[in-house]
Formats: sequence, C-alpha cells, structure tokens
Amino acid sequence: MPSRPVVVVGAGTVGLSIGWRLAEAGQPVTIFDEGKAGRGTSWQAAGMLAPDAEIGFEELDLYALSRESLRRWPAFAEELETASGQNVDLRTEGTFVVADDPDSAERLRRLYDFQQKQGLDVEWLSSEAALEREPFLAPRLSAAVFAPADHQVDNRRLLRALRVAFEEAGGTLREDTPVQSVAPRSDYPTVTTASGERAEARVVVVAAGTGTRGIEGLEGMPAVRPVKGQMIELKAARPFALEHVVRGPDAYLAPKSDGRLLVGATSEERGFDRRVTAGGLFELLEGARQVVPGIDELEVTATWAGLRPAARDNAPLLGPSRLPGVVLATGHYRHGVLLSPVTAEEVARLVLEGETSRWIEPFSPARFNKAPTAA
Repeated sequence: MPSRPVVVVGAGTVGLSIGWRLAEAGQPVTIFDEGKAGRGTSWQAAGMLAPDAEIGFEELDLYALSRESLRRWPAFAEELETASGQNVDLRTEGTFVVADDPDSAERLRRLYDFQQKQGLDVEWLSSEAALEREPFLAPRLSAAVFAPADHQVDNRRLLRALRVAFEEAGGTLREDTPVQSVAPRSDYPTVTTASGERAEARVVVVAAGTGTRGIEGLEGMPAVRPVKGQMIELKAARPFALEHVVRGPDAYLAPKSDGRLLVGATSEERGFDRRVTAGGLFELLEGARQVVPGIDELEVTATWAGLRPAARDNAPLLGPSRLPGVVLATGHYRHGVLLSPVTAEEVARLVLEGETSRWIEPFSPARFNKAPTAA
C-alpha cells in the first residue's frame, strides 16, 4: 500500500509553504481548501517582512522567530523562484516608521530606544534626513526611524509561485473542498470533507487560519479568532513614485513593483464581519495622507476587508496538538507571510523527523493547556 499522505488543511501561504517543503522532500501531500488556493487571508495581505519595525515590547520570542524567518527569506524566495519559474518580487529597500506629531514622535522615540536595547539595526532620522531618502514623505514629519533590514514581497506573486512549486513537486491540491471534520488518531488520523469523502493521513496539519474553529473534531484546541483588517489598493502614477514601505501612526503604505500601492490596515475585533466601511476607509486614507500626502490624486482600484487568524495571545500556534496525529500551524495573526519560511521548514521537520525545533517550541499549542479553551 502506498504511504498515506500528509493532509494539510488550508491553502494559504502557510499551508502551501508547508506542502511544498514536504512534497519536495518526497512526502506525499494533499492540501484541502474550502475555496481557491491562496485566495483567502494571504491574498488580502500586504506582504511586509518587517520584524524590526513591528517589534513589540512584550513579544521577544515572536520577534526572534520573525527575525529567523526573515533571515531565511532570501534563500526561500530563490528556491521558490527556481522551482516555480516565477518571480515573487522580494524587495529589500527597508522600512520607514514615521511620526506625524509630537505625541507620536515621543512614542516613536520609546520604540527606538527599545529597538536599540535589543541590538536592532535601526537609525533615528530627522524629518529632513528622512526626506532626502524618501522624497514622498510628508515634509513636516516630526521624526522617523529607518529599519534597513526589513523587506517586503508581493504576496500574490508568492501565492501563485507556491501553488506551481507545490504541484510541480508532486503535491495534490483539492480546491473548493471544505473539510468538515478531523478524526484524530495516532496511527492514521482521518479528515472528512463536506461532501462525505474520507481521507486517511499520516499526519493532519491544520493551517486553516480563521477556518480552524469551524472544523469538527478539534474541540478543546486553543481558539483562533478573526481580527478584521480593511485595506485600500491605489494605482501609483508618475510623478508619484514611493520607493519604501512607510508605517505611520494610523496607516501603512506598501508600494509594489507592478504599480499597486497598498494602504492598510485597520485592526477590528468584529468577528467574521467582512464589510468594508466608510469609517474604516476614512481612517486609512487620513492616516496615509498625514505621512505621504502625494496619494491624494491616485486612483482607488480596490478595497477589501480580510480576517487575520489570531490566538488569545496573538502569537502563532505551531507544533503537535493535544489530539493524536494533529499538528497546528495557524494563528499567525499579522505575520503569516513573514513567518512562512520558518513555519514551513520547522513544521516539515516535525512531520518528517518527529523533532520540535527550538524555533517553534515557544509557540506550542500546549502553552494554553492550563487555560480555558474554546471549540
């Protein structure tokens, strides 16, 4: 009998990356997704790879994981481009974090001091110095921090490349096939689709993002909640030519090589509400205009609201679950694209070798075992 496949539930950037790494190692893999591969939360992201700009005062384990994943990104992108024949547009210009008034400058100074204590390669800039490097910044900014090590990638190109590389490596992709339930077992856990099809697996890897909570059989697992984020896509046109990712107090701007300019993103605890609202768009545009006023005449080409998957502590769930035969790779919140290389490679190692690495150990789902859980 052929060896049972690893079944991955979810075909976003995390699920596709895990599937690709397993398939290229010779492991049979089947990925199930409730919709089209790569067209969920990952498609609606901005593709920023910015651990230095996003470091949190109480998130040092997450920062270490993010920095390690960023370190792996160039090799990951190069291998993926070779395997797929597609360019993922990895850009390395760095990120500006800017303050637009004295209060935000004071907050930025506290962040900068913390970054310095952690040994980060960041630079404090006056408004004039920042304008010399990025002329499209607002001329009256109070201050800026430049993080040269932060990168970005075109997440949509990334998803298309991952799909091609996964299938070229021999992986099986089942789109429009929702998984209704998982039956955990130590020898061969089973997934059952909404149509009643059963598939036995060597291991089930749950990478379903906010869809995790709708899968039967995962009762008692740490809850993954949706956090709504509204975004705006603008079409850049000369003379406007923003070169860097810019993060302001109330919005960020991420320019893509194909001329798209992404403005995001709100953070709203609204459940599964996907409505684009006037208030959300106003908040984004006003925040963006304060730091890059040149967007005023750019055409709005799209708006959307995505749902980020977040655990209770906003850190990912990586590793063996309390259910036999079930591994979690979900709850990446705002960092799914950034954390894809380290998640894929360390979860693949776990599946193939049974080893939980030091990188993902702090994010074990077991950290919630003594806390209340949600189905």
